[in-house]
Order: sequence, then structure tokens, then C-alpha cells
Amino acid sequence: MSSSRPRSSSSSASSSASARKRLLISAGVAIAAVTLGIVSWQATAPEDRPARTSSAAAPPKGSDVRAELAKLARREAGDKLAAGRADAPVVLIEYSDFKCGYCGKFARDTEPELVKKYVEDGTLRIEWRNFPIFGADSEAAAKAAWAAGQQDRFAQFHAAAYADGSKEKGFGQARLLELAREAGVPDLERFQRDTAGGAAAAALQKDQEEGYRIGVTSTPSFLVNGQPIAGAQPLDAFAAAITKAKAQAGGQAEPQAAR
Repeated sequence: MSSSRPRSSSSSASSSASARKRLLISAGVAIAAVTLGIVSWQATAPEDRPARTSSAAAPPKGSDVRAELAKLARREAGDKLAAGRADAPVVLIEYSDFKCGYCGKFARDTEPELVKKYVEDGTLRIEWRNFPIFGADSEAAAKAAWAAGQQDRFAQFHAAAYADGSKEKGFGQARLLELAREAGVPDLERFQRDTAGGAAAAALQKDQEEGYRIGVTSTPSFLVNGQPIAGAQPLDAFAAAITKAKAQAGGQAEPQAAR
């Protein structure tokens, strides 16, 4: 909001510095996306930000691109928003939004099967990235999911938020508290503090910056050991990607240091 008061020279300088910083960040994101060769992630997107329908040819060194993308797996043993062993040979990274209908379809129809078939036997690790693109409600739900995770209830909150018909109820403050109760979050006062706190905002920003840096613009988007998969594909598509990735990994992977 603009103000009628004159701005001091120091505030003007600060504003200019902030503008330059935003420009540099935007340029860096664009350069990184081009460098990694992630030209088109076509899945679902908000109506005012449609996913691109055109697709460019893959860069010549596709295997190098996948290797760089595979390094995005955090493999942190204490990651509250991950499922599966930190040293699993295959890591599926999921960039999702709680208001995304296709994300909900994946969460209800496909993810439980992947957990049952691949996570439980140690083959697969699933790492969640909050990537809200549908406005304030999406961001609020993302922070609430992170907060639920701090009390080891991320999976339960995730299931409740993606239950059939849940997103139609919105993600206002009262609704998020209701979801937390449904998820069995033990300390609701802490949940509310964590949701509104700086740590949740920082975690969300980290996930968003990672996604934008590699060219994610729509949800759901996935990486399977660095191989992009766009949209809520059928179970067979994920099964094939996981099987291939496991074979390429030689059946095991070295855990990376926490970042």
C-alpha cells in the first residue's frame, strides 16, 4: 500500500536494494531452470497461471541433468515430512499443494499403494515439498502440515487434508485446527504457534525456492531419483520409474549429509 508521507533517503535506498535483490533472485531462478534443462512440467495449475502445453527437446546431457536433480533428495533421518528409509535406493520427491485436486487424487489413489509396495520393503523414500500455488489458503495449509509434522502427525494431517471433499471446506484457521484434531495432533496450542511461526515460513520458503529453481510451475510434480514425472500419473507409471531407478542405483544409495 502506498503512503502519502515522503520517504527518507535511507528507506529509498533500502527499497532499491530490495528490488535489486528480487531481480537477481528471479534471474538466478531462470538461469538455474535453463541450466538444468527443466523446460516444461505440465500438470495442474491455477486458472490464471496455466501449465504450458508446449514441450522443448531434452538437453543433450540428460543423464547429467538427472544426476543434478537427484541431489535434491535431502535424505535427512529426522525429516518429519518424509516416509521411508534415509538410505533407500530410490527417492521420490513430491511438490504438491493441498488445494490441488490432482494432488488429492494421487494422495488417495496412488501414494498408499507406493507406500505398501515400495516404502515398507525399503526400496522407496518419499520426500514431501510444500509447493502452494493456489493462494493464501494453500500457504496456510502448507504451514499447518509442517506444524503437524513437528508433532509426528504429518502423515495423518496429509491424509485428512486430502480426504475426498476436504479441500472444498477451505483451509481457514478453524478448519486447520479441525484437521489437526482429526490427525491426532497432541498439543493444539503448540500446533497453532508453530503454524504462525517463523520456522514454518522458512521451511515453506525453502521448498518453494527449490521447486522454482528447477522449473516447477504446477502440481503435482515429482522427481524419481532425478527423473521428472508431471501430474497424477497412473500407478504403473510410478512403478516403472521406481523399478528403473532402483536398477540404475544398483539396489542401494548412500545417504547424504543433512542440509
